[in-house]
Amino acid sequence: MTGLFITFEGGDGVGKTTQAALLQDWLEQTGHTVVRTREPGGTEVGVLIRDIVLHHRGEVSPRAEALLYAADRAHHVASVVRPALERGDVVIQDRYLDSSVAYQGAGRVLDPDEVRRLSLWATGDLLPDVTILLDLDHEAARARLDADDKPFDRLESEQAAFHDRVRDAFLALAAAEPDRFVVVDASQDAADIAASIRRHVGSRLA
Repeated sequence: MTGLFITFEGGDGVGKTTQAALLQDWLEQTGHTVVRTREPGGTEVGVLIRDIVLHHRGEVSPRAEALLYAADRAHHVASVVRPALERGDVVIQDRYLDSSVAYQGAGRVLDPDEVRRLSLWATGDLLPDVTILLDLDHEAARARLDADDKPFDRLESEQAAFHDRVRDAFLALAAAEPDRFVVVDASQDAADIAASIRRHVGSRLA
């Protein structure tokens, strides 16, 4: 594959969607073909799975939740991500397997290694070229979500201890794979964050 696979990770409310859009604009202005997508929900099948894992009103067991995310990921990679990379496009994706390791592994207290292996099997061992981790403490992120005045989904509604475990897991993942991860302080101004991301992505494109 000749394209570049970029993922955005981090807790809820850290600004992934905003920064993914800004990066897409910059890359397209510099002549790159960009596919911007997300998990879950990057395909028609994924939209249905997204509704279950984020908006289902009843309980979903942790293992079932992990399997649903893996199912979405398998279909999404096969139908969207790999074809785009094979065309030579840049794929910018909001969440990937690191979210499963953090949310279902640490947040739901499953075995993180098992969750990672499940996603790697589902995707044929596809890993991103660059993972941008937007790091922000839970209280600041929750304040941003409150300001949006939108109903919280199942994961956003979890208690602070859950989100603290998720943040710690993301930082541990970044420490374990420094060649892939770029950790960015998400408390900065959006323009400063975007400039930092452009520097890192530009160096990979070069």
